Amino acid sequence: MPQKLNRILIVDGSEVARTIIVRILNEEMPETELVTCGNVQEACAWLERSHFDLITTALMLPDKDGLELSRYVRASGHHHYTPTIVVSGDADARLLREGFAAGVTDYFDKSLGYRAFAEFIKGFVQRNSGLVGRILYVEDSQLSATVLLRLTERHGLQVVHTTHAEEALQLLRETAQGGPHEDDAFDIVITDFFLQGRMTGGDLLHALRAKFHYSQQEMPVLVLTGSESGARQAEVFHAGANDFVSKPIVEEVLMARIHSLLLIKQQFKALKRQSEYMHQLSITDGLTGVYNRRYLLDHGEQFLAARHNHPVGAVLLDIDHFKKINDNLGHITGDRVLQALGELLRQRIPEHALAVRFGGEEFALLIPRCTINDAEQCAEDLRKEIELLKPAGVIITVSVGLATNQQNPELSLTQLLNRADKALYAAKAQGRNKVCA
Repeated sequence: MPQKLNRILIVDGSEVARTIIVRILNEEMPETELVTCGNVQEACAWLERSHFDLITTALMLPDKDGLELSRYVRASGHHHYTPTIVVSGDADARLLREGFAAGVTDYFDKSLGYRAFAEFIKGFVQRNSGLVGRILYVEDSQLSATVLLRLTERHGLQVVHTTHAEEALQLLRETAQGGPHEDDAFDIVITDFFLQGRMTGGDLLHALRAKFHYSQQEMPVLVLTGSESGARQAEVFHAGANDFVSKPIVEEVLMARIHSLLLIKQQFKALKRQSEYMHQLSITDGLTGVYNRRYLLDHGEQFLAARHNHPVGAVLLDIDHFKKINDNLGHITGDRVLQALGELLRQRIPEHALAVRFGGEEFALLIPRCTINDAEQCAEDLRKEIELLKPAGVIITVSVGLATNQQNPELSLTQLLNRADKALYAAKAQGRNKVCA
């Protein structure tokens, strides 16, 4: 996850403007520390004694202007890379002409208002999260490693150094997704193209792309090479590198490349999280939080076919007289009843079982390694707990029908659910609030 900027220096000659900006930013970004000052002299004093992750400055200030402050920031050893935003009501030709040379990162038109400024800062922080990430660095030259480690340490990066490609692959295995050390996963790899030992940097790249199947977005790789020939550069890219840096290393070039690759990785993570979230939405019933009917139809047969799940118990629950709850107490109360039942099922069903909202007030369970006796006990326990639930102060009961494929493992999902459905109707016919098998 990208790390949030946590310290912002706000430079503006108007005390009223500073007060309003701080109030709005505190509302929008409560975890961010804000420091304000009224002129360039005060700003330079703050920059000498403290570290900031972002600087915003008005163009017109009492002593100097925002461009001069930006030039000071770029010449600073501590804040050379700190983003600087100039706030002005007129992005005139001078700003556009001199801004790049002065090191201005971005502009904001203050005529848009303070609330828009706060949104601008939030968006900027999200797009420019700084040099944040965990790097796996493979280099067998102690001198080169010392230089790079010193540079990256100065920029606050977390770097794990190893001298051999084989050890790097082992570290990547240990931190792979789903493994016990997943939290220590790497964001990018930096490797020398020529390494001593059985595996070269090219072999490491090949293993990342062909064996681990990491895409260039999932695991960006920066290659260090002492050769500037076109043929060598083409070989580096053909092997699967995202980018390269020629030795001897130039700090600004190296940091720019690392920053670019970390942004690629952060964007990949964000897209992956969004994709996983959308997938979860597509298979989950939005009201109750259990799986939806579509998920059961898509995955139920596979669940039945898995040998380690046999025998499988199918349980159908139907809330008794649910229509009366909706008619007499309203649909909002009915929804609260369904939500409470969904939560109970998620908490109480056996491990690896599937809980599904089958439709309306009816729920289905598929329980692995479940004999008919197991299914009856599970269903009866649930029936009793539901009777005690009283969501929104409403006493509810359920009728339950169940079946298993213990005697006939070849039963299809439809056949198994049909048998459970017949048992459910028997439970209703016998007066409801019962379990029938």
